[in-house]
Amino acid sequence: MSNKKSDVPFVLSASLAAFGAYFCMYAFRKPFSAATFEGLEVFHIDYKILLIIAQVAGYAISKFIGIKIISELKAHQRAFYLLGLIGIAETALILFAIIPKPYNIICMFFNGIPLGMIWGIVFSYLEGRKFTEILGVALSTSFIVSSGVVKSAGLFVMESLGFSQFSMPAITGLLFVPPLLFFTWMLERIPKPTAEDIELRSERIPMNSKDRKKVLLKFSFPITLWILFYTYLTAFRDFRDNFARELWDSLGFRSDISVFSSSEMYVAAIVLLVLGAAFYFKDNMKALFFYHVLLIIGSLAIGISTILFRSGNISPYSWMVVSGFGLYICYVPFNCLFFDRFIAAFKIKGNAGFLIYVGDAFGYLGSVLILLYKNFGQSASSWLLFFINGAYIVAVMGVGVASISIIYLNRKKKKSKKETINYQLVLNENSI
Repeated sequence: MSNKKSDVPFVLSASLAAFGAYFCMYAFRKPFSAATFEGLEVFHIDYKILLIIAQVAGYAISKFIGIKIISELKAHQRAFYLLGLIGIAETALILFAIIPKPYNIICMFFNGIPLGMIWGIVFSYLEGRKFTEILGVALSTSFIVSSGVVKSAGLFVMESLGFSQFSMPAITGLLFVPPLLFFTWMLERIPKPTAEDIELRSERIPMNSKDRKKVLLKFSFPITLWILFYTYLTAFRDFRDNFARELWDSLGFRSDISVFSSSEMYVAAIVLLVLGAAFYFKDNMKALFFYHVLLIIGSLAIGISTILFRSGNISPYSWMVVSGFGLYICYVPFNCLFFDRFIAAFKIKGNAGFLIYVGDAFGYLGSVLILLYKNFGQSASSWLLFFINGAYIVAVMGVGVASISIIYLNRKKKKSKKETINYQLVLNENSI
């Protein structure tokens, strides 16, 4: 067994490394959304929508590529991929500032392609450990907080440093290069999983195409359900993130720089505390069911808070915080913790990165489709009303999917146990 005192420095340093590395990645992805690009259109389509579609399309393609790359990733390749991919993303931002509009839109597409694989690389340092819950929560907290913080940084670069909204994304990214290098160095110093980690969470190994197909076929029903919900959840979360400026402006917080960071910090703190509790579940199946309960709670939080906001019973700020909590208490587990426990519970030979990227691939594809639907099918609808309607859909889907999934997995586990017992009986009979 490990020494509890020696575990503390490991957890703190690994959490800081993962948090910091992914936090820095957001400085190369999200600052551009702090600009409004007001009044700019291309073929009667809002210029900012085209930028977001281009980046998200690249991000979605990256997730499909990542199904193979991340599932087959070897430990010695991690740092090279991490820094190389972010270097490509920053180059795209520099070109975005140089190339005249509207031709620079393509630069956001090439910015999104490398960044989509960063999550899988960072999480590969953390998965399959007895402390994965704690480490995963720290990592997940980074994208809740970082999105708001880098938007504030982007506004600072424009308003205080005087850079244009086209140069701002590249300048903001360059500011985060030194900390990125430091946190990558820290990630490389994280030790390999111990024998105890492997015993508790099963060994994580690279997967080939045959391994991936086997898992998808065996668990096709629940994986399909999860991906359907996660697709819409990702689209909803991405819409909230990309159009945070427009949503806050419509709620009466125009030109308030601090609101991006302060609201998300409340959300991050609550989500961190709740998800951290899963660490105390030593039984992987019980932890998996715990995550299903959180999906139901999060979905209800989104739906009920939206109803209360619409009826005037809670303030706009409270609604954004509560619905943000509901969103991320559903979204964060799917990004790492849910699939980590799923693999451990059913002793799957492989890694969580594979399933995470299957979900993300369809999730970001859904995000692109939602943006196109908003522009061409709901152009008359305000950003706020579109977001409110989306909240109701997420709430209903979340409760339904989580409930069905709990019943299915419970039956699957019982069947698996029964087959194991029968197999042992056969072995015993043959040995007599």
